[in-house]
Amino acid sequence: MADGESGKSFFPIDKLDQRQLSVIMFSLFSSWQLAFLFEGQVLYALASSFGIDARNLIFGAIAALLAGLSFWGFIIKTSQAAKWLMLFSFAFFIPATGVFFFYPSILWQAALFFSSFLAGGCVAVWGFFYKSCTPPHERLKTAAEVLIYSNMLMIFINMTAIHLSLYSGLSLSMLMLGGALLLAFQLPADDRVTPPGKAKMAVSVAKPLALLCLFITVITINSGLMYQVINPAFAHHRWLVSWYWAVPYIVALYVMKNLRRQANRTYILYVAIAMIGFAFISFMTVDRSTGSYLLVNTLMLGACGIYDLFWWSILGEMLDFAQNPAKIFGVGLSANVLGVLLGGLIGNAITVSALPSHNSSALALAVVCVTLVILPPLHKHLSVLLKDHAYLTVLPEMPSEPQSSMANSNVLLGRLTDREKEIAALLLQGKTYRIIAGELALSENTVKTHIKNIYAKYEIQSRAQLIKLMLEDQYPAQK
Repeated sequence: MADGESGKSFFPIDKLDQRQLSVIMFSLFSSWQLAFLFEGQVLYALASSFGIDARNLIFGAIAALLAGLSFWGFIIKTSQAAKWLMLFSFAFFIPATGVFFFYPSILWQAALFFSSFLAGGCVAVWGFFYKSCTPPHERLKTAAEVLIYSNMLMIFINMTAIHLSLYSGLSLSMLMLGGALLLAFQLPADDRVTPPGKAKMAVSVAKPLALLCLFITVITINSGLMYQVINPAFAHHRWLVSWYWAVPYIVALYVMKNLRRQANRTYILYVAIAMIGFAFISFMTVDRSTGSYLLVNTLMLGACGIYDLFWWSILGEMLDFAQNPAKIFGVGLSANVLGVLLGGLIGNAITVSALPSHNSSALALAVVCVTLVILPPLHKHLSVLLKDHAYLTVLPEMPSEPQSSMANSNVLLGRLTDREKEIAALLLQGKTYRIIAGELALSENTVKTHIKNIYAKYEIQSRAQLIKLMLEDQYPAQK
């Protein structure tokens, strides 16, 4: 019996249950990774308790994580193989974490390196389940939930380790892994690979993905600087840092997840870049008091939440353009880890050299300027590829009257049926297939069929091309 079939008979779940299952499983695993492997406070606290400089351990773990993201995405090619990698890795992580209950030895480095390398693989291959368990229009929701839940659990682990007992926190992180392992057994795994549709196969994601990776790498250099420069400067606020650290991040994710579709998230991306800039300017000018920490951390982590959801959800929709989603997801998130590693190494060099913190802030502001240059062409390429993504709505700021007028200018040419005219008008308002289906009392599949027919009549393939066609008809002088 196929693994996916046995999973259904053992634990029958519908599509929504599979989405929740993948979210909870990955959140449990990620909470361990965030609290321990990836700049984790538990690992820092362990190293400090034995008088060890944690930076070499941390940089080694991040480098191994980067290697795992890059390597496993090209090796694992089926969801069944992805499931087996997760099961093996989670089972390995538990005793590997147990090594840290003992006095430091070469086993620490070995356990940390192999755990990080396998963890990178687990993150990459989760792309299979991100794609199969979540419909495209819900991938932003899934990404937000994974990031929120994993960070909430990370806070719980950190609080336990710092305020109760270091080894209690370590034990709790192992318990999270145990839960992830049990849930991973229930993941659906089907070796039958469903290729993308003809229209999606004809579209190359190479250029948009490369531009997205460049953007992610550049902007997350600031995250690396934050870990090595900003965080140590406020380390004396131990109690506050232990729980408030990720709160602005979680709040930003929650707000973005529940933001109305009509809201222009593109503007919010620019606001987030400004928040990063102000965070580093504030770091240069304020003292190291509690209020200063709250200001700097809120600006920085709030921006990080906005951007993490941006590229996690973008990568989530890109998964439909490839037969191997682990490759796209692994490559995309490896850019995130690469940026953190580069920023961390630069920040560490500044700290070790006892250079003024102004140097790191000046570098951060330069990074902000570069991201401002990259964002417009990135938005342009992604808008063509992912016409319905919430962050890429093309006309949300346009009043409804001009939208309707623009739509009517073309639909009155007589190419469309009455129903297609209604759908085209709503499509131009930036509404999703699901919202259109709700407003017109149709099924989502029916809406998709109508939109496919509209595109076929105009010989186009995307909402962006439809908008361009409407504009050319409305304003012929611009042709």
